[in-house]
Amino acid sequence: MARGAGRLESTGGGAPPSPFTPYYPSPRAPGAHPAGIPMIVRRSVCPYDCPDACGLLVEVEDGLAVSVKGDPEHPHSRGSLCPKMTRYPDTVHNPRRLTVPLLRTGPKGSGAFAPIPWTEAIDRIASAWKAIIADHGAQAILPYSYAGTMGLVQRNAGHPFFHRLGASRLDRTICTPAKAAGLEAVLGQTPCPRPSELRDCDLVILWGINAVATSVHGLKDVREARRRGGRVWLVDTYRTPTAGEADSTFLVRPGSDGALALGIMHVLVRDGLQDRAFLAEHVQGFPELAREVLPDYPPARVEALTGLPAAEIEAMARAYGTAKAPCIVIGGGLSRYGNGAMTVRTIACLPALVGAYDRPGGGCFGSTSTGGAFAMAEITREDLLPGPVRTVNMNRLGHALGELDGPRVMSLYVYHSNPAVVAPDQNAVLAGLAREDLFTVVHERFLTDTARYADIVLPATSSLEHSDLYRSYGSYCVQRARPAVPPVGESRSNWDVFGLLAGAMGFPEPFFRQSADDLIEHLLALPSPWREGVDASALAEGRAVEVAPPPGPRFRTPSGKVELLNPREPHPLPRFLPTHAGGEAPPFALMTAPSLFGLNSSFCERDELRARRKGMRIRMNPGDAAARGLADGDPVEAFNGLGEVAFALEVSSDVPAGVLVAEGVWWLEFAPGTRTVNALTSQRLTDRGGGSTFYDNRVDIRLRSPRP
Repeated sequence: MARGAGRLESTGGGAPPSPFTPYYPSPRAPGAHPAGIPMIVRRSVCPYDCPDACGLLVEVEDGLAVSVKGDPEHPHSRGSLCPKMTRYPDTVHNPRRLTVPLLRTGPKGSGAFAPIPWTEAIDRIASAWKAIIADHGAQAILPYSYAGTMGLVQRNAGHPFFHRLGASRLDRTICTPAKAAGLEAVLGQTPCPRPSELRDCDLVILWGINAVATSVHGLKDVREARRRGGRVWLVDTYRTPTAGEADSTFLVRPGSDGALALGIMHVLVRDGLQDRAFLAEHVQGFPELAREVLPDYPPARVEALTGLPAAEIEAMARAYGTAKAPCIVIGGGLSRYGNGAMTVRTIACLPALVGAYDRPGGGCFGSTSTGGAFAMAEITREDLLPGPVRTVNMNRLGHALGELDGPRVMSLYVYHSNPAVVAPDQNAVLAGLAREDLFTVVHERFLTDTARYADIVLPATSSLEHSDLYRSYGSYCVQRARPAVPPVGESRSNWDVFGLLAGAMGFPEPFFRQSADDLIEHLLALPSPWREGVDASALAEGRAVEVAPPPGPRFRTPSGKVELLNPREPHPLPRFLPTHAGGEAPPFALMTAPSLFGLNSSFCERDELRARRKGMRIRMNPGDAAARGLADGDPVEAFNGLGEVAFALEVSSDVPAGVLVAEGVWWLEFAPGTRTVNALTSQRLTDRGGGSTFYDNRVDIRLRSPRP
């Protein structure tokens, strides 16, 4: 088959290629241009789940991506890339890429497959689904996807198909819905500041965010604020690499961040450091908060809750109360507890007490909600739903596959996600995936842990091989991307595969027969107040442009004020709520933190990035290690009532007593044992938003085997 021909048939005569053989050779070294073959530079966008949606310049030779550089014209990323993307061609043309559809030939989980033509794969899927619908109803089919790609079209390509099918809906809440719920409780739909405004702040508090790993370009603005004389604080549960960017680091007990915010507010009011004029004009509920809640959080009590000395809490409050334009950058990790939404809500109240919301650059930075820039309903097509259908929370996939009431889940379709390792309660998830009566289809670039349990695996394109439209949640940039290289092997995009499935299921709607570019053109043709004044031609040709929130009231809440008192919430006033794991017996709080050289389970295909992570490790305080008779490098096992996971021990003074840190999510193939970190995390949800509680778990630890 010619490169990029894209027809349904498998390759010609003889045995189909190995599914692990790249359809193209590995990329050449940059600058090694064969004679007569021109170099082409194409713009693209980083597709991964990161706030920045960085602009890329892709160098292409003879249909191969040979290098990727940052686009210096991108307003936010400004030409720089993180370590994961500087060698993105090593992912695009990786020897592990799947190149043809696969049919399972061995036990689930074994990874035994045989290549089949696309026509057969689509026919098998459609036939299985028709039989399931006849016997159990369409709600016995469950899609599972999240943020393996952040492009608006490819990420959401399955929504209209599964709505039309009448399948169960997936509540996609594995990341930070509790953070969104907490911010909305105080600020409603008030737009977030531009990240560049941080440069003008005299105090930036990085609260629960390891910006070195998760917000490298936003960190540039923080550095500029520091260069101009501003101070930078880090509040976190252990000393992350971001501590090197801060003037002061404050380590709190996991899940106690809300108590610290209340303690700071207590001191602000006690010492008269609040902005009375701003409170009187722009804030709802301050008298009630000051009277009914804050007296319960003096520094001595907050010290007991957080572990921070009372004197440090007093000093933090005085410095915050006297800053001219303080801004709190709120991370996502602190929202992944049973009290996550309340924690974020409480922190978001702090700027109101000192009037920071009324100062340039001040207030808090959560995320930029740019969804209004495009008519998302034109992609997701809720109107295709046949009627009410049940919703399954993605954090409870193990429960859904094993214990869900109503129609039993008889088929799972997974795309741009790897729930076998990224979903909580891994043992329950793997038990569900191993069901012989569960028909599982996985659309993927690599044979991930989830793909190994599939009945049919479909090869997926990378972001350089399909069209899409991107928006950022760390800036106000949007950008269009077209294919930079042809599809690798017979890989197909999400959008194209759902078009094939729609045809096989007999859906008559023309919507399913349009191309991704057709849909993008339609979206760009629809006006939006967010895009007024934007250079439409620049957007159409693939350059990053900045959109802006449409004009509106200063605070876009029902009251038109910052709502410290929110009568629509179960708790009208903020307060400290306990975590789920607060009373559990295991002695250590487990932090499942991000890695500098991975992103959830993405990038495990890259040898050099795995090498930089130095294996699957768990970090422990020296005193705790000595008390357990453990030493650096020991083979250890962390365990709780959900499971047990093998690690190599790293003893580090960056980790406080009582805390264990496991950074990143690993494929089982590269784990020292039979499970990875999410065998230790529960399916419990956050207080609001139905979010994950990855950080709200306790474990114990022991030596796994005798030392060499």
